[in-house]
Amino acid sequence: MCTVIVHVPESPDEPTRLLAVRDEDPARAWDPLGDWWPQAYPGVVGVRDARAGGAWLAADADRRRLAVLLNRADEVDVPESEVVSRGGVVLESVAGRRPGEHPHTHGFNLVEVEGPRVAVTTWNGVESRTVDLAPGTHMIAHDDVDDDTTPRIARWLETFAETPGQAAASLDWFSPWLALLERSSSLEPTDDDAIIRDNRPLGYPTLSLLVCIASIGPAGVDLAYGAFDEPGRWNALPLT
Repeated sequence: MCTVIVHVPESPDEPTRLLAVRDEDPARAWDPLGDWWPQAYPGVVGVRDARAGGAWLAADADRRRLAVLLNRADEVDVPESEVVSRGGVVLESVAGRRPGEHPHTHGFNLVEVEGPRVAVTTWNGVESRTVDLAPGTHMIAHDDVDDDTTPRIARWLETFAETPGQAAASLDWFSPWLALLERSSSLEPTDDDAIIRDNRPLGYPTLSLLVCIASIGPAGVDLAYGAFDEPGRWNALPLT
């Protein structure tokens, strides 16, 4: 039940801006941002799932590509032994290979950035569909893009869209978005409107663990990572 906020620019000369919050079981080990796949995916950096070896988020600066995956409810009807990790979908996307019509994975929302173009592919276990995002600010969680039936999107999307910074030329463009993320953390992490989350009351063992921010522009990809000291609880993030 991760959250992604992305600003699609009006002009291809302007950067795409993205902020991603990862929710996962704290007991499932992960590796921070790094070049973990030098042989299979040279030039790709990302946050690696230590168990399955795939990525939650990955980027290729030379190709100006970034992909991040959010879990989604599904109706997969194949045996669990035949289901493969969703992390491979992210790495294949960054390599330029989009998921097919029937991925052998559980459900997902895949956010793909290539320069100024942003697309979201949804797989619910039955059908796959892709939408290209129009210029402007969008928010994605575990349902559809900008879905106002998702409480955190209904609560925060307009505020993110109105917060200055996403189109700024300064190196710290992300500061207003992080300030808004901190402001959102005044809610309890079990609140339906919260972005920094504790999903255990909903039956999922996942809490918000980390944040990545990215700027994808003509010069490549600038990407930074910060993990929370305590899962599901905000703290000032030293981004690296």
